[in-house]
Amino acid sequence: MPASRVLVVEDYQLLREFVCSLLKQRDALQVVGEASDGLEAVQKAQELQPDLILLDIGLPRLNGIDAARRLRKLVPRTKLLFLSEEPSPDVVREALNLGAVGYVHKLYIQSELLAAIELVLEGKRFVGGGLEGEFSDSKAARAPSRHEVQLYSNDAVFLKSFTDFAAAALKADNPVIVIATKPHRHSLLQELKAEGVDIEAAIQRGAYISLDAADTLATFMVNGWPDPIRFLNGFGSLIESAAKAAKAELPCVAICGEGVALLWAEGKTEAAIRLEQLCNDLGRTYNINILCAYPFSLHIEGDECALKSIGAAHSSVYSR
Repeated sequence: MPASRVLVVEDYQLLREFVCSLLKQRDALQVVGEASDGLEAVQKAQELQPDLILLDIGLPRLNGIDAARRLRKLVPRTKLLFLSEEPSPDVVREALNLGAVGYVHKLYIQSELLAAIELVLEGKRFVGGGLEGEFSDSKAARAPSRHEVQLYSNDAVFLKSFTDFAAAALKADNPVIVIATKPHRHSLLQELKAEGVDIEAAIQRGAYISLDAADTLATFMVNGWPDPIRFLNGFGSLIESAAKAAKAELPCVAICGEGVALLWAEGKTEAAIRLEQLCNDLGRTYNINILCAYPFSLHIEGDECALKSIGAAHSSVYSR
């Protein structure tokens, strides 16, 4: 398939360059032009006939809303996705009524843009940045997410929580991604088999992905800190691959991991919390449920400050 051709319209040069750099990370996307104002956008759209236009609202000479009105007439087959600082539901509604198929707040470009582009190119509508609740027909494109954490006293508790979590997902025909140490990954496979899960079949079709925690961390950690673009792009691709292997009509990918515990054990507590926050960013884009695990040996349950930080990053905290 040829790459989808994209015109990027943004008056702030640094942000425009950042957006272009994100798009260039995907072979399926080709930046064919850039524009810094509304009139230039209309002119280049006529000339280039792109598949998709990323359009700011606060543009000089001709604002994004008025530019969209002209673009609908001049390039009716081109999809419009707004990138804006404006959070007003009225503005979002006006943009969608003009024929736009997506709306991403600039605060969420890094975590939402690539997923939004994929959805709108598939003909779906995407409304991000916490605004999706205002638009009922956009909910199918957004991801209700749980992000839970298990503080565990021993390996038996760890395996029980991960087994229950993974087995429930697989039995509902949803895919599972496991990120754990080698001994835990091996034991989890045995427990899932004991639960009656046909784990070999799930592995063969790509619905059960098991990764080493340390190796996975190495793919996005830079100088001891999680690189957000590497993390979001890497896990985004992983989630998309798992979702395609699911039997469920609207798959919810279950992710269970202990990479954060490895960081905590190395004394990189702030990096671990940042990683938990990036997982929440991931949940704003994809339909996922996440279960993290920290052992009691890290003494988190007795550290009020640490417990508060971890609790703030999760929807539920369990300790056993």
